[in-house]
Amino acid sequence: QVQLVESGGGLVRTGESLRLSCEVRISFHSINEMSWYRQGPGQQRELVASMTYNGNTNVAPSVKGRFTISRDDFKNYLYLQMNSLKPEDTAVYTCYADQLYGGDKHVYWGQGTQVTVSS
Repeated sequence: QVQLVESGGGLVRTGESLRLSCEVRISFHSINEMSWYRQGPGQQRELVASMTYNGNTNVAPSVKGRFTISRDDFKNYLYLQMNSLKPEDTAVYTCYADQLYGGDKHVYWGQGTQVTVSS
């Protein structure tokens, strides 16, 4: 059963913008942390941005000032607004969420959405 569903990826040119969306199909209010990760060609997966349950955010230095993470508590969506895109932002972007209950950490991953930035 798919719990996180991303959308919004695509092919854009350098300097353009995209907004990624992640539909969160688990209880939004029990989530501990939600994040966006990416994995570029031949690269390891890296954390792009994260948001804790109380709204604290963290953004990777490589995208700071260009990317913004946000969420809609009513629609149960997580977003990643990406501005001033660069070719090095080309990657598969994946939504992540975790819940803490029953003494365990329950982790969820989306299927990923491709973002390609042409020069």
